Amino acid sequence: MLIGTGYTDKFLSEPEIREVMTGALSQAGLDGKRVIILIPDGTRTAPIPMMFRLFYELLGERVAALDYLIALGTHQPMSEEHINQHIGVTAQERAGKYAQVNVFNHRWDLPETFAELGEISAGEIEKLSDGRLREPVRVRLNKLVLEYDQIIICGPVFPHEVVGFSGGNKYFFPGISGGEVINFSHWLGALITSYEMIGLTHTPVRRVINRAASFIKKPKLCFAMVVKGESLAGLYVGTPEQAWEAASELSSQLHIVWNNKPYKRVLSVMPKLYDDLWTGSKGMYKLEPVVADGGEVIIYAPHIDEVSYTHGKVIDEIGYHTLEYFTKQWDKFKHYPLGVVAHSTHLRGIGTYDAETGIESPRINVTLATGIPKDRCEKLNLGYLDPASINLDDWRGREDEGILLVPKAGEMLYRLKPKAAVA
Repeated sequence: MLIGTGYTDKFLSEPEIREVMTGALSQAGLDGKRVIILIPDGTRTAPIPMMFRLFYELLGERVAALDYLIALGTHQPMSEEHINQHIGVTAQERAGKYAQVNVFNHRWDLPETFAELGEISAGEIEKLSDGRLREPVRVRLNKLVLEYDQIIICGPVFPHEVVGFSGGNKYFFPGISGGEVINFSHWLGALITSYEMIGLTHTPVRRVINRAASFIKKPKLCFAMVVKGESLAGLYVGTPEQAWEAASELSSQLHIVWNNKPYKRVLSVMPKLYDDLWTGSKGMYKLEPVVADGGEVIIYAPHIDEVSYTHGKVIDEIGYHTLEYFTKQWDKFKHYPLGVVAHSTHLRGIGTYDAETGIESPRINVTLATGIPKDRCEKLNLGYLDPASINLDDWRGREDEGILLVPKAGEMLYRLKPKAAVA
């Protein structure tokens, strides 16, 4: 079953969205069932309030339970106030009309959260990773979802630095998974590099995630959304694999900006939904492909004053470096969480490291214009620019000079047109 529709030139109306949801849910046979819905946290743009309201209208009186689990990965738990804003209800509505609806944070930080589902063998990992890695990977998942009859994924699809495109089974792994698949998948993505991976549909990382999801022996239904701006351009419902693939095809048309030439300097203006550099680094990932060799990405986010609320201590120890900096000094870094090492390489971008001279040569420069002080930026191996010195008007309309301003960075992927197309 695959139900849905999407547009490249307009948005879905609420009646269209309701029609898609009604058709899909009527086929799912959920009367009297316990249903849990996985949703993103506040670092993803999506019409979660509308979806929350429609799910309740369509299922609230029919099912035995209708609960939500926020797929945090390793992001910080959301407060009750933030959750209410996220799902679009007041505290009074939450306590009244929606009193029977539970909204849980994924407690990735508690060992008792997880159930052991199995293991992907080393031989299979070798095949899935195209020979890049050969090691067994444990598959652990938040055991809460196993208490329900039906699991629903409801989340957006965007180009993604680790897996190619987000969404689908990514809401299980890393969304509500144990650290093994998180660290492995991010490290596999790092070995391929974000530069090569981002915006590709079928990738080795996606294969690993889909394989891990096959261990979940519960009915799964995915509502994959394609969001443009604040509106819904597409909604596809089916298995996580089916719905995600349809949504990623539309996302590739809507979320990739093709450029004729590279830029010397790019100013990525990060919206406040990114509250630390760990999430705000999307301003680098999504722009790296259009920065000229020796050029610069500036992440402009005066509101960000922390590197990572979860992983900051580790990042302070290892800094931000190219992949070869780690792989050519592996004994020095192999004991660190590989997901964090992977993040380091993604933000620093591609480049080389000469182990004999100790000289690291990133392809481009990465500069922070944030609330993170200069001395910490330098220790992290990143450039610093005082955010107070930036006037956005000075950056507008200067593309011919090789300067690009991206007013809301983080979700749109910027790529260079193939040379043949440019010619």
